[in-house]
Amino acid sequence: MEKIKVTKNCGMRIDKFISQTYPTISRSMIQKLIDDNNVHVNGVIVKQSYKIVEGDEIEIEFPEPKEIDLKAQDIPLDIIYEDNDIIVVDKPKGLVVHPANGNPDGTLVNAIMAICKDSLSGIGGEIRPGIVHRLDKDTSGLLIVAKNDEAHIKMSEQIKNRLVHKTYIALVRGVISENEATINMPIGRSNKDRKKMAVTKTGKEAITHFKVLKRYNNYTLLEIKIETGRTHQIRVHLTQIGYPIVGDYTYSNGKNEFGVIGQMLHAKKLEFKHPITGKQMVLEAPLPKYFQEILNELDNR
Repeated sequence: MEKIKVTKNCGMRIDKFISQTYPTISRSMIQKLIDDNNVHVNGVIVKQSYKIVEGDEIEIEFPEPKEIDLKAQDIPLDIIYEDNDIIVVDKPKGLVVHPANGNPDGTLVNAIMAICKDSLSGIGGEIRPGIVHRLDKDTSGLLIVAKNDEAHIKMSEQIKNRLVHKTYIALVRGVISENEATINMPIGRSNKDRKKMAVTKTGKEAITHFKVLKRYNNYTLLEIKIETGRTHQIRVHLTQIGYPIVGDYTYSNGKNEFGVIGQMLHAKKLEFKHPITGKQMVLEAPLPKYFQEILNELDNR
């Protein structure tokens, strides 16, 4: 049972409030929690349309996770850290995080299930147990998986409050003149292609900081930190300012001299507090072999 005391966001609908409090829980699951009478305000069952007021005490009963019809698969994974509450993996490029239409298996979730057996949180829903945050299929690097609901909830709170600090490495096309810069442009669903994201006036706040690590002939190596976690944020922002990530077929033509398919973007570093012990965690994952080989080639030109 999770209890929340309302001190802000008064007038907001209860479903939206829960969504903001637990950003990793899908809207459909929040609706189901409310419809199944698992959400009480001041001890009373409420509907999705209920608007919260200051002083409200919200209680959320998360049901026991259902049996999930997913296969545990022996897919090799580099484990950076593991204990009884969380596991942090270095996701390889090309691996989808969770099953979806077109990807029923062969995903990170299938691999994690083989490692963790029955020890995964159920809050993420039946098709993505334990998944606290995601990386795009062709983005490699660090990803946190929760082994129990308490760890999942507390990691979600850190993400919501921007207390999880992520550092990425990217190789982009073009030579950037600034040594450091911040991109502050709202991102939302593209009006031209609903499968893509875009910079749009009606989008949500999106802030990306970058620093030049090295300049090459026609390319720039960047260190990137994000304040917000919008879908495809780094890829959209860099393309918008004219420096698309090498290999990104979605937000540029993707063609490149290295034959790379998919964006050269790596989640290199994670900084956060352990959700149970409170210990400060700083974890890093080395650049993928193909990425380092391309940088070596550029260095030798």
